[in-house]
Amino acid sequence: MLPGMNPRQMRQAMKRMGIQQEEIDAEEVIIRCADKDIIIQNPSVQKVNMAGQKSFQITGEEIERERSQEIEISEEDIKTVMEQANVDKETAEKSIKDSNYDLAEAIMSLQE
Repeated sequence: MLPGMNPRQMRQAMKRMGIQQEEIDAEEVIIRCADKDIIIQNPSVQKVNMAGQKSFQITGEEIERERSQEIEISEEDIKTVMEQANVDKETAEKSIKDSNYDLAEAIMSLQE
């Protein structure tokens, strides 16, 4: 806030400049990075639209959590590999992981 300007004057000035601000009722904000998640709890989130460019201002309690590098394989993917390659569940899971989660490659490697 600018010194000497009340909130009403500030909103009017922003409106004249084409800046729209909206409060977002958020419970939690999660920012996913390659190696960690940044979690903002009890956030105050403002969406600002300035000449069509949207940005978000977030304040709150920050928590960092390391991300697991293990990718979860869906049951549907496992079932697909099991049926196509005629193998058991453990073999299908191992093949999917060994093929870097490429189902076609996992199936082909099991059929060789």
